[in-house]
Amino acid sequence: MLRIRRALARRAGAMVLGALLATAMPAQGLDNDKLTEAAAKLGPRAVAEVQPLLQMIGRAAALDEEARITLVNNYMNQRIAFREDIDVWGVIDYWATPLEALNKGAGDCEDYAIAKYFSLLSAGMPIAKLRMVYVRASLRGQSLAHMVLAYYAQPGADPLILDNLIPDVRPASQRPDLRPVFSFNSEGLWQGTGTVTQGDPVARLSLWRNLLQKAKAEGF
Repeated sequence: MLRIRRALARRAGAMVLGALLATAMPAQGLDNDKLTEAAAKLGPRAVAEVQPLLQMIGRAAALDEEARITLVNNYMNQRIAFREDIDVWGVIDYWATPLEALNKGAGDCEDYAIAKYFSLLSAGMPIAKLRMVYVRASLRGQSLAHMVLAYYAQPGADPLILDNLIPDVRPASQRPDLRPVFSFNSEGLWQGTGTVTQGDPVARLSLWRNLLQKAKAEGF
């Protein structure tokens, strides 16, 4: 009986959310039905996060690219509190989808970068202009593993860095605290932030491969 009530509650939540999404600003590249279903499965907090997310992506899509990345960067930095994976997920390393991170309201550096990446793609940003960048960050005298998102206005340009450590978007040339190790997106993998590909990121990065599958199932 309890399972039946829970199933009915999820179905009712999905129906309500579906009605809300019908009135939300459209987001490019998102499957609203899948997003609705995924949110209902995660729970009430995820359901509550979907409409604001879609509205933000809709606003971002109407802006020029630099304003777009600023809006998405600020939104995710404000909606997600920094916490280590072991505290949020009970494992050392977990790459959460945007909906998973928003449902928890917490995540680590990878989760911020991932949420910004998929939000920008959904707002119409070309994949070629975005790269997840694994860096060594100098923080309080220590060199720490860290992840940021880089935006390239043009190939080979000084990228803008979207980060959770520093709230404002800055050019990479103004971030001497970050040393790139490798970068990747849905189409390529590079040493540092170079231009020569180092292989297929889906084949070489199992966490990324698993994340892409989960994000696709959510409608991204």
